[in-house]
Amino acid sequence: MAALHIGFIGLGLIGGSIARALRENISELYMTAYDVNAATLEAAVGDGVIDRASTRIDETFSTCDYLFLCAPVQKNDANLEAVKKVISPSCTLTDVGSVKTDIHEHIARAGLEAQFIGGHPMAGSERFGYVNSKAKLLENAYYILTPTDQTDSRRMEAYRALVETMGALPLVLDYRQHDYVTAGISHLPHVIAASLVNLVRDSDSQDGIMKLVAAGGFKDITRIASSSAAMWQQICLANTENISKLLGCYIDSLSRIKEELDNRQGEALYRLFDSARVYRDSFINASSGPIKRVFSFNIDIDDRPGMLAQVATTLAFNNINIKNIGIVHNREYEEGVLRIEFYDESSQDAAKRLLSTPQFVIHEKKL
Repeated sequence: MAALHIGFIGLGLIGGSIARALRENISELYMTAYDVNAATLEAAVGDGVIDRASTRIDETFSTCDYLFLCAPVQKNDANLEAVKKVISPSCTLTDVGSVKTDIHEHIARAGLEAQFIGGHPMAGSERFGYVNSKAKLLENAYYILTPTDQTDSRRMEAYRALVETMGALPLVLDYRQHDYVTAGISHLPHVIAASLVNLVRDSDSQDGIMKLVAAGGFKDITRIASSSAAMWQQICLANTENISKLLGCYIDSLSRIKEELDNRQGEALYRLFDSARVYRDSFINASSGPIKRVFSFNIDIDDRPGMLAQVATTLAFNNINIKNIGIVHNREYEEGVLRIEFYDESSQDAAKRLLSTPQFVIHEKKL
């Protein structure tokens, strides 16, 4: 049986993570990649992740069984023109973008609908580039697949199986539904978080009291406002209609809440918070999604010299990387003196085991 040939146009964080996951899980595999960054290709070959590096999109990719478009979305038109010249009819073409309407329209113009299946791995990192890619990034993450009207069922099932091989959880959606769903659960929340942070900034006193006492709750719901401004500008411009529609609904909702506040309608305000609590508590604790999970807990420590150093030293001695650590000065809505944040769930769990002693009390947040 011939080795499966998989190609990558772009090999950054997502492309590199997909390649690593496939390398770990498929024995008979040959992978080719093109990237504008020569150092990236050199590293991927050196790591044994890919077998061949290409400096252009050429006949090297003509025997691919799957070809992943992982370059920035603004490169899609140019890359598709090059891909169309070399791709074989049997090759499944896919992408990894977070907005699907644009790429489906590009594919239709290129006449490649019969072999295209959109892809959106709902995983990511605050870091970027191939150097930060890892196979586990996709583990138990939803991976949305958006077929076209011309997608053959056998091609669809084969691609679904490939996604499962990566360790991800395939979910098939119409591309228009995908963009509406992600507008609601990812794109609009980013807009709201950014707007709320700016509101507090503009409403704060000259001595910055709001900023000083901003507690964990405020930081949690606005954490995503720290995301890349350039990336979210592009996402908003690519999914404008859906975001605008849901933003209008949200504005209407806020107007109703303002009216209920102004009229001191206690029962209505209770229903607001209670219905939100019930629905929020019904969420499945999925390991990954469009808004990244924070792996952290708070811990009580004695207020005496050396205690903070003891915690940090214990974790460092056991090779557990700390992403962030700091004193929680405003604990109105959370417990624990010290907040520790980690890069992944395994580090968080290992730290909990190490620090679960009579000397410390760990407080976990409800997800």
